Amino acid sequence: MAEVMGISPSSVGRIWAEAGLKPHITKGFKVSNDPMFEEKVTEIVGLYLDPPDRAVVLCVDEKSQIQALDRTQPGLPLKKGRAATMTHDYKRHGTTTLFAALDVKSGHVIGECLPRHRAKEFLKFLRSIDKAVPARRDVHLILDSEADQKTVRGTVFPLNATHKTPDVQAWLEKHVRFKLHFTPTSASWLNLVERFFAEITSRRIRRGSYSSVDDLEAVIYDYLAQHNENPKPFKWTKTAENILTRERRALDKLDEIRGNR
Repeated sequence: MAEVMGISPSSVGRIWAEAGLKPHITKGFKVSNDPMFEEKVTEIVGLYLDPPDRAVVLCVDEKSQIQALDRTQPGLPLKKGRAATMTHDYKRHGTTTLFAALDVKSGHVIGECLPRHRAKEFLKFLRSIDKAVPARRDVHLILDSEADQKTVRGTVFPLNATHKTPDVQAWLEKHVRFKLHFTPTSASWLNLVERFFAEITSRRIRRGSYSSVDDLEAVIYDYLAQHNENPKPFKWTKTAENILTRERRALDKLDEIRGNR
């Protein structure tokens, strides 16, 4: 641009700075194309802002392929004027999957490390939730959605390897207190458990060095125990209408851009 305009690169930089422009930075985005986006957002946000009486609302997901990485050299600890350090190279010692259910009201997390994230493991985790939640309470599960779906007992289920198996569907048929709600496609940010996954990753998992999967899982369970000693819920503040207004604005802008091509 400096060459085209006949000015120096530093002048271009100064003009951009004065105008608040940062052309070297881009931000990613994804607008959902789910035809039921409005209905799903309204339903889930309603559970966050006005949960039903005598019920527990749990945000459920799995953090898969968590690697037990063993750093090749010991890092230096944090000290005044210097950040903690760790080597960029490592040895892999296997993976684990963390299944987690975040109680929206209390912030308490039901967590379980399992070797994989198949229907078998999902069903085992459903049983763990069933044992942990008092029998007199309904259980509303908020889960990430998929494109392919099927209706079972009046509820729309995503057809993925976790939910479509006869064993899982038969279990849900028998446990009628479990009521499932799915986020729209490309809208996993609606699932509050993602915030918990972000915290455990940045505060504990990513900072460690693990010689085995057992070491990694021990650290995860320790973090869960400490978190649940003094749980703090993530506060949801945006209304459904606020989200839908922003979504419509983004769709209108995309249509405008497409129309100008």
